[in-house]
Amino acid sequence: MQQDIYKQLIQVLKQDERLIVEGKLAKNKVIELALQLDSDLLKAIRSSKPLAKLFFQQVDDVAVFDKVKFQSFVSNKQFLPDSFTEYKNKIGLLSDKQYLTESQEVVLAFPYKDCVLEGGQTKDDAKRSEVFWNETLAPDEIDKLLEPKVLTNIRRYTENGVEIVKKIDSKDNLVIKGNNLLVLHSLKQVYSGKVKLIYIDPPYNTGTDSFGYNDKFNHSTWLTFMRNRLTVAKEFLIDNGFIVVQVDDNESAYLKVLMDEVFGRENYRNSIYWHRTYAGKTVSKNMPWNVDTLLLYSKKPNVNLQNITSELTEKDIASYTKDDKDGRGLYNTVSLQKTGSPGPQTSYNYIDNSGKIWKCPAKGWRMTKEKLKALENDNRLYINGNTIREKYYLNERMDIGKQIDNFWSDIGNMNRGSDMDYNLGGQKPEKLLERIISLTTLKGDLVLDYHLGSGTTSVVAHKMGRRFIGVEQLDYGDNDSVMRLQNVLKGDPTGISKTIDWKGGGSFVYAELSRANQIFVDKIQNSKNTKDLVKVWGEMKENAFLSYKVKPEDIDATKKDFESLAFEDQQKFLISILDKNLLYVPYSEIADKTYKISKEDKDLNNKFYSGK
Repeated sequence: MQQDIYKQLIQVLKQDERLIVEGKLAKNKVIELALQLDSDLLKAIRSSKPLAKLFFQQVDDVAVFDKVKFQSFVSNKQFLPDSFTEYKNKIGLLSDKQYLTESQEVVLAFPYKDCVLEGGQTKDDAKRSEVFWNETLAPDEIDKLLEPKVLTNIRRYTENGVEIVKKIDSKDNLVIKGNNLLVLHSLKQVYSGKVKLIYIDPPYNTGTDSFGYNDKFNHSTWLTFMRNRLTVAKEFLIDNGFIVVQVDDNESAYLKVLMDEVFGRENYRNSIYWHRTYAGKTVSKNMPWNVDTLLLYSKKPNVNLQNITSELTEKDIASYTKDDKDGRGLYNTVSLQKTGSPGPQTSYNYIDNSGKIWKCPAKGWRMTKEKLKALENDNRLYINGNTIREKYYLNERMDIGKQIDNFWSDIGNMNRGSDMDYNLGGQKPEKLLERIISLTTLKGDLVLDYHLGSGTTSVVAHKMGRRFIGVEQLDYGDNDSVMRLQNVLKGDPTGISKTIDWKGGGSFVYAELSRANQIFVDKIQNSKNTKDLVKVWGEMKENAFLSYKVKPEDIDATKKDFESLAFEDQQKFLISILDKNLLYVPYSEIADKTYKISKEDKDLNNKFYSGK
C-alpha cells in the first residue's frame, strides 16, 4: 500500500517542472513548496483521491493540508532512494527510521543537531572531493569515538633541526595532525580553561567544498559539523578568553545564531568585516562580494579587548587641514557628543571661559565637566560661533595611530599585494592574524586554531611571542604548516617579520593521532578505481574494525551490486561500514598489543595525559 502511495505521489509531482532538477525530482524543492503552502502543489496533491485522503484533513467544509505529515512522508528514506541507499538497504545497513523533519524557520532545531558529524576537514581551497566523508552518527552509535587518542610520530622542531621528545611540556607549542573533532576531545583534559584565543577559518560551505548537498541537508550538515566542534572548543577557553570565527556570507547568518546558542548571546562582542578582495565586476543581479565576516565572542561578559590602533592612511592625514600657528601644527576636529546613552556625569550644560553656555548634547558629552574644562585651558577645544569640538593634532596622532572599528580595509587582501610568499588559495595575510591576536591576547597567552590549514595562525602567534596549538588533517605540500613553521624558526623574513623585527628561534612539537580504521579510510580515499577498492576490502576483512551492522559474507554475496555503484558511492559505502569509534587508537587501549604502540610512545602519552 505504502509503495503504491509513493508511486502515485511521484507521478503527480513530476508534472510540476519547478520540482525537476537536472532531470530528477528534487526532495528539497518538494518540501520547500509544501512548507510555503504553494497553491499549485496543493491542488496537484488533492487531484489524487488517495493522496488527498492521506495529506488533507476535513475541518467542517475546509480541507486542511497536514504539512508536517507530508514533509515526514517525503523525507522518508524509501521515497526516491538512490542506488547507494538501495544497496545499503539490501545488505541491511539501514534501519527503517525516517529522517527528522526539517523546517523553514531560522532556528537551531536542525536535522541531526544532536548527532556527531564524523567527517573530513576538507576546506574550500583544498580542491578535493570527499563527500563520502560526511557521515552523521547518532548518540547511541558513539562508544569510544570521543575518548582521548594515542599520539604518535612525536618530534620536536627547533631552528637547528629535529630533536627527540622526552616529554610534552604544557608550555610547548603543538601541531597535531588528525581529525580535528577527535583531537579536540583528546586535548581538552590537558588544556581545558587554558586558551586565551581560538581563531578558526572553517570550510565556508560554498557548494564547492565537501558540504555540497541539497540546500536543506547542506545547512544541516554544516551546522552539525560546526556545533560539534564549537561545543568542545568552548571548554578550552580561559574565563577572559575569546573566539573568532571567520566565514563568508554563505553561512554567516546561520553561524551567528549557532554561536549565540553555544557561547551565549550576552557574550557576542562584534561582527568584524574584513575587506578581503578588491576585485570588482559589473553590477547585475548582485553587487561585488568582497567582505568576510569575523564573529567575535568572549567566554564571559564584560571582558576587555586590548586597545590597539592602526596607522593613519594618506586619506586620514589629508583630513588634518587646520593650523592655529601656535607651534602645534595641523589638526582636525571631532565631535564632543557621546555616542552611547547619556549618564549623570556627562549630562550638563557647559560654560566656556568666555562665559558662553553650551547646552548638553542629546546624548551627553563624551567626558566629565572637569576634563572638558582641562581641554579648553590647554587650547584643545575648537570654538567657532555655534560650534564646539575637540582638536586632534596630526603630530600626536601619527604616534598614537587611528582607533580601529569593525570594518578592516587597511590590512591587505588575499594573495594580491599582501604580505605572503605562500600562495595557497584562500590563505589569509599575516597582518589580519596579527590584528586579531593583538586585539585579544598578550605575550605568553595560548592561541588555538583547529582548522590550521597552511599555518598562518601559528606562524603569527609564534612571531608575536604567543604559544600555539594547531590542528590540521590535510597535507598542503610545500605550503604545509610544519614546513612553514620550520622556516619561521630559522628567521623567515615574509609576512609581519620585518615590522616586528623577527629573527627566528623557538620550537614546536609535532604529533599525529595513531591511526586504526583511519588507515583504511586513507586507502579508500586514495584508490583510483574499483579494482583498488576490492583490494582494500580484502584487507578490511582481515584487519579492520567493521560496523556491527554488516556481515562480510553478505557484502561478498552482493559483489555485482557493489560493482554497479558509481565509484564515489563505492568509496562512500566502504567508509560507512567501518566502525567510526575506532578510526584512531583510544588512549585507554594503549597497552593492547593489537595496536603495536611502541614503548617510547606509551611513555610520552602517559606523561602527557597524566601531566607528570
